[in-house]
Amino acid sequence: MLSMDDKKQINAWVMYDWANSAFATTIMAAVMPIYFISVAGGTDGSWSFTQTAAAIVVALLSPLLGAIADHTGRKKTFLRVFSIIGASASVAMAFIGPGDMWLASVLVVIGMVGFGAGNTFYDALLGDVTSPAQRERVSAKGYAMGYLGGGVLLAVNLGLILGWEAIGLPDKTAASQISFVTVGIWWFVFSLPLFRRVQETRLAREGTVGAHIKTGARRLKETFQRIKRYPELMKFMLAYWFFFDGINTIIVMAASYGTTIGIESDHLIAALLITQFVGFPASLLFGKLADRLGSKKMLYSSLVIYLIIVVLGYFMTSALHFYLLACMVGLVQGGSQATSRSIFSKMIPSGRNAEFFGFLSFTSRFFSFGGPLVFGLVKLISDSSRSALLAVAFFFVAGIILLTFVNLAKGEQEAKQSI
Repeated sequence: MLSMDDKKQINAWVMYDWANSAFATTIMAAVMPIYFISVAGGTDGSWSFTQTAAAIVVALLSPLLGAIADHTGRKKTFLRVFSIIGASASVAMAFIGPGDMWLASVLVVIGMVGFGAGNTFYDALLGDVTSPAQRERVSAKGYAMGYLGGGVLLAVNLGLILGWEAIGLPDKTAASQISFVTVGIWWFVFSLPLFRRVQETRLAREGTVGAHIKTGARRLKETFQRIKRYPELMKFMLAYWFFFDGINTIIVMAASYGTTIGIESDHLIAALLITQFVGFPASLLFGKLADRLGSKKMLYSSLVIYLIIVVLGYFMTSALHFYLLACMVGLVQGGSQATSRSIFSKMIPSGRNAEFFGFLSFTSRFFSFGGPLVFGLVKLISDSSRSALLAVAFFFVAGIILLTFVNLAKGEQEAKQSI
């Protein structure tokens, strides 16, 4: 039975997903990809390369920062810093005007660094707020609240964009710019419960910045040396790199892909809004089923559905098709990510949460530029967005095959033996 303090910490932790998912929906998935092409003057190819740049920066930062955060006991401090960076970049996107593709690219990269690096420390705090037995449900609750929070703000922003004339705005561009500001404010305000209530289990250590960096670098080196002690964890990470890349590519490329094949922006945003509200109950149900049927079985199921989504997306021709695929994505997106986060948290040694989550972020982000890069290169070579999307199927096929070699129970035991 959880105490009242435990419940408060869990609820505060969950609220951060509600907070930063506004960036995932409005900036990464719905409004900015369309704005990037229709106003800033970019293409779906240049958007994919922007995602690649952001992934590389996050990959380079995360493992060292994670090691430092574990050593200093300041995961929450790092999370606060990157949240402010991401929220500030979102507000600054209001200054992107017609033809400002490069400004848009830079601000999107900065925002995604804040989002991606911040999530490294947020994920690592899961072990501070709940026991291993509760992690599937708590992790799924976080993603569910993220879908709901991101969906609520996206609905507000959709109202702004569709009703710009009725509320006295000069055009859709102004409405979109206001929506970027709302993301930054929403992200910051709803992050406050976590910053106030969540307590880290490791006490903060004093010392100079230079000393912490030196220790962090040493711990990171040890992580590379120690990782071979956890063969099941290594196998899971290998599978994760591939299917995470596929999921991430669908998230960041869906709206720009839809724009390129001729689906109107209003339909695209509305469909992505539906994804959020389907994702809320689906993620909660997914967590319960993972408890009952096993996390690995549920993860398999979600990846097979993703593979079907990619194939159907190749043949998509109408807004109705996009709506149906958006519903399918909502059924599995949050659940697959929450289950992966929970599985990983159980297979890492105690006391090195941020370090290992940083290592996972580094490696997955390092490889995550692969999906958008493959999309961009196939589009460049074939001049076909459909062929570019179909190429993403490879990442799900590889992830499914590699996941068959992972023994989760053995991986958890390996983690416990190292304590």
